[in-house]
Amino acid sequence: MQTLKATIQTNVVNVFVGCFWRMGTGHYLLNLSLTLSNLLRVVKARMAVHLFRFMTPVVSVALLQCRRSPRTTGQLLTLTPLTTIGTCRSKKTWPKTFTEEELRKRLTPMQYHVTQEKGTESAFTGEHTDNKEEGAYHCVVCGTSLFTSDKKFDSGSGWPSFFDLINKESIAQTDDFSYGMHRVEINCSQCGAHLGHVFDDGPRPSRKRYCINSASLSFQSKNGASEEAEPTGAAGQLPSSKNGEL
Repeated sequence: MQTLKATIQTNVVNVFVGCFWRMGTGHYLLNLSLTLSNLLRVVKARMAVHLFRFMTPVVSVALLQCRRSPRTTGQLLTLTPLTTIGTCRSKKTWPKTFTEEELRKRLTPMQYHVTQEKGTESAFTGEHTDNKEEGAYHCVVCGTSLFTSDKKFDSGSGWPSFFDLINKESIAQTDDFSYGMHRVEINCSQCGAHLGHVFDDGPRPSRKRYCINSASLSFQSKNGASEEAEPTGAAGQLPSSKNGEL
């Protein structure tokens, strides 16, 4: 049953891709009706209803990726291939690289999940969310300086938020289309560690809100005392979140 669902889902989505990729908006309804008619001929009516409900989220995400083609002035739409749904990042070699074995030994499970697997800690659970001590925040993986405490503010989001960076070159930005929305992911420019996302609803003067996972940061207080990651820290944190913020 599951195999049949997956097969039909894949075939129908491929038809959607072909319809939107090759035709203008004036033709897609016809192709949609033909697709559903063919589906009804293949499976029983009751199963078709269940499959339609099952495929609706997938098709919806595909439609959300449609955008106007910059090369045309008409209603022609181009479709972002389904392989790009999720975080879109070009393959590159970061200046600083570490082996998986080394990182798993050095980082807590939560730090590894966030920085290497693009995870998200649950809101209001991070150790740096309410930290008001003066100092600087660094990438927990490679130590690159990212933010200072005087640029930190309470956004009410549940994650550490900053309105400016120490150095604009310290992060890399990439488009993220996960969960059916468009966000801008930020990574450490030196090691590629996932940090969080940046939004355009921050305070003046930058109007930026860098929404960062505590697990991706290490803090060094103004007096020079640097924190040490505790291996048991991640085990006590709540499960990772899929909140739209991060």
